[in-house]
Amino acid sequence: MDWLSIPNIDVYAVIGILLFFAAGEVILGHYHNDHRDKTDWTLELMGFFVVAFTKTIQVLAIVFIGDALLPQFSNALGSWSLWIGIPFYLLIDDISQYWYHRSAHENEWLWKHHRVHHAAEDMGILVSYRNSWVYYLLMPNLWWGAICTYLGLAPAVIFGLIFKQIVVTSTHSTWTWDTILYKHSWLSPIATVIERIFITPAFHYSHHGASMADNVSDPNGNFGNTFSLWDQMFGTAKFTRAYPEKFGLLEDPKDPWYSHLLYPFVKSPKEDSELHKDFKKEKNLGTEPFKQELKAGTYLYCQCGYSRDQPFCNGYHNGTKIKPLKFEIKSDRKVSICTCKLTKTPPYCDDSHLSI
Repeated sequence: MDWLSIPNIDVYAVIGILLFFAAGEVILGHYHNDHRDKTDWTLELMGFFVVAFTKTIQVLAIVFIGDALLPQFSNALGSWSLWIGIPFYLLIDDISQYWYHRSAHENEWLWKHHRVHHAAEDMGILVSYRNSWVYYLLMPNLWWGAICTYLGLAPAVIFGLIFKQIVVTSTHSTWTWDTILYKHSWLSPIATVIERIFITPAFHYSHHGASMADNVSDPNGNFGNTFSLWDQMFGTAKFTRAYPEKFGLLEDPKDPWYSHLLYPFVKSPKEDSELHKDFKKEKNLGTEPFKQELKAGTYLYCQCGYSRDQPFCNGYHNGTKIKPLKFEIKSDRKVSICTCKLTKTPPYCDDSHLSI
């Protein structure tokens, strides 16, 4: 019997991949010092079923719409070979997810549906399922998979989904398979080839790091899902062979799981949360520079003006296209840092505030 004809074979494959990496995480003892609480486990387990349910709805919707309006396209590409069908499905799937994911960091409304993904303080195989139901409902690559299935490319979609699941699960797992490639200099060329094509744990861990100040993380870059090609092509790639020490949001009000998953229909009771009904992102600009002695170290200067910790970043640039500016103080000294955001020499004041 052709294994591709087995009902829900892609579901079985996904579950098998998750169980494989889960076993690795457990055997390696990665949950001993885990920060997950009941809310995290609830989010991640329920998120898995939200994705499965959403995919089912999308496939049924495409079949209904296709049969009603465009029945001539049903199985229209069924004669394509897998050598054509898989790249056709996979590349369009991945570039659409890149732009959707990137938009979730640059659009305030969409960020609220994705921020739960970055609220995770630990990596793990189920972190990839931490998004609101609206985020999955609007995800273009899920609709693309449904369209390809209707067009007769179900085998290609199955192969593509299994391959994607291996990459996505491995890049969220605490079982970082790429570490071995960085330990031995003779493996470095191989590591370079792999990371220039596919997403590696180090590449994606950087995206989940809490702050750029650690010189490893870039929460507003490395948006790729399966291939790193798009980040390289559109200037958002940060290649690193190290892993952040801290994950999560710089300011996290610890919203309940139901507001994370069901926003905007269920909002957060936390008044300082972006998911609260009365939350409004407002500029916090000053008219005088910040003058104080700073110790030697790396700092993030707020360029968006929304931070409540002016002049330093607190993560509120998420949902905008403005990233914080990383700067270094090499020795303890007094500084004059711009708070009006008009300086032409950021982060330092150039007296532009005098024109206000």
